[in-house]
Amino acid sequence: MIRIGIVGDIGSGKTFVANNFGYPVFNADHEVSKLYKKNKNIFIKLNKKLPKYIFTFPIDKAELTNAILSNKKNLNIINNIVHKEVRKKLDIFLKKNQKKKIVILDIPLFIENKIFKKNDILIFVHSKKKDINERIKKRANYNVNLINMFRKIQLNLSYKKKISHFIIKNTFTKIPVKNSIRKILNEIL
Repeated sequence: MIRIGIVGDIGSGKTFVANNFGYPVFNADHEVSKLYKKNKNIFIKLNKKLPKYIFTFPIDKAELTNAILSNKKNLNIINNIVHKEVRKKLDIFLKKNQKKKIVILDIPLFIENKIFKKNDILIFVHSKKKDINERIKKRANYNVNLINMFRKIQLNLSYKKKISHFIIKNTFTKIPVKNSIRKILNEIL
């Protein structure tokens, strides 16, 4: 199985690119959302560690945002609890798809959280800053301070770009992205 990790800036369209490969995609953000909605144990752990902030189940993203913005150490607390569960979901996904030729890993902090393995293929999604900023502002939970905080925990984008095997210029139109994907697949298969 070839593991392809999709990396890039927040709002660069990593999920858009990942979903155009035509292979199974593990989307960590989607898994986190499901955990917040359905996993009572995560709520209990977060409520125990951050009782002043987390008190609603399903977990309210506004409460999480408030916790993170009130004290940046709270982001580590949240990540330590949630990432363990996401890793379990990733393990299940990899086992389920072990006979597939390729799997796509759409995981923010893919490199930072040491999910990246030596044989993984990294694809950096490059988008114009203007497009990224427009996309981020449209998000329901948009908060510039929160976005900046998340950017600070990421590795430098130029470093991610440098260590990536391929770069896809994302204009958020299917045909150019699919053409780039086809070239990459022809090269690695």
